Amino acid sequence: MIRWMIVIFLALLLISWFTPLLHRLGFGKLPGDVRFRAFGRDWFLPITTTIVLSMLASLIAQVI
Repeated sequence: MIRWMIVIFLALLLISWFTPLLHRLGFGKLPGDVRFRAFGRDWFLPITTTIVLSMLASLIAQVI
């Protein structure tokens, strides 16, 4: 259980570090990424970005 918590923590840490780089590369602004305002907050659902990044990770995993 502790091992999974550490993995999740490290994954979130890496994501937060690479978010500015991904925004500069255009991720998060793809067609299919949904932004809307509800209940006084801005909401962001990166559907297309998630699919593209998971396909990229799958491709890297197949090569390795």
